[in-house]
Amino acid sequence: MAAPRVNPLQRLWLREIGIEKTWLREPKPQVAEPAPLVPAQEPARVAAREAAAVGRPAQSPAAPAAPARSAAAAPSRAPTAEAGAAAAAARPTPPAARPAPAAARGAATPVAQESAEDRQARLRRIEAADVETLHGMVSGCTACGLCQGRRHAVFGMGAANPRWMVVGEAPGEQEDRQGLPFVGRSGQLLDAMLASVGMSRERDVFIANVIKCRPPGNRNPTPEEVAACAPYLMRQIALFKPERILVLGRFAAQTLLGTDATIGNLRGRVHHVESEGRQIPVVVSYHPAYLLRSPIEKARSWQDLRLAARG
Repeated sequence: MAAPRVNPLQRLWLREIGIEKTWLREPKPQVAEPAPLVPAQEPARVAAREAAAVGRPAQSPAAPAAPARSAAAAPSRAPTAEAGAAAAAARPTPPAARPAPAAARGAATPVAQESAEDRQARLRRIEAADVETLHGMVSGCTACGLCQGRRHAVFGMGAANPRWMVVGEAPGEQEDRQGLPFVGRSGQLLDAMLASVGMSRERDVFIANVIKCRPPGNRNPTPEEVAACAPYLMRQIALFKPERILVLGRFAAQTLLGTDATIGNLRGRVHHVESEGRQIPVVVSYHPAYLLRSPIEKARSWQDLRLAARG
């Protein structure tokens, strides 16, 4: 039977009691056996022995061997770049990645190129136009890209000799379909607002917009579109000569008054716009479409109407 072996802890205990040598056999040191050579290492050993025999440094072929095996295995792990590109091209583009048409996105319609000479000629015709001629010019205007998507240009409607002029922002979908300003629910609310101060759209008021064609998606007009269309509005003011102007909505107020102030800062007081040497009082209020979404603001709109009626 093999003699028991002493472990280090037992040896320490024996030394403490004065026993340096024991009857137990010391454990033999564990010698790690050399790892068997894998096939990829054997050529390196052979090359080393041959190099030692001829006295030159050995060059191990093992280094290129590994990349060679990786390269050989690569096709099984991933396709080549050419195959990946072909597969990507064959896959259909998902619907979400396809760009939507400009009208569906509500993007700005490209502005038609109007030369400086053409613009000056058009402005001269506008300044000399009567109501009927101006109506025809608006209906056939192609000065900006909004003409490309309109059904009807909305000139305006109302009394021939109005006391008030109501100025909105731009035609919406129903206005574009019918060619009339402020129709639908917002038009009904506007008529009720005017009736509350004894005014009628047919008898006392002419209604127009800053922009005569509907912007796609009811977006705000671009500065180029305003510059192309605003001369028509200014000529309407000059032709109809209203006693005062009621401006509805932030965009219309900022355009007519030439400011970037908020509607909260503009309403509640009387402004003025000059037309052919006349200073016409201007009162700013909320757009009827906004009042339909925020009925709580109708009380302030009533204050604006009373201010306009007194002005």
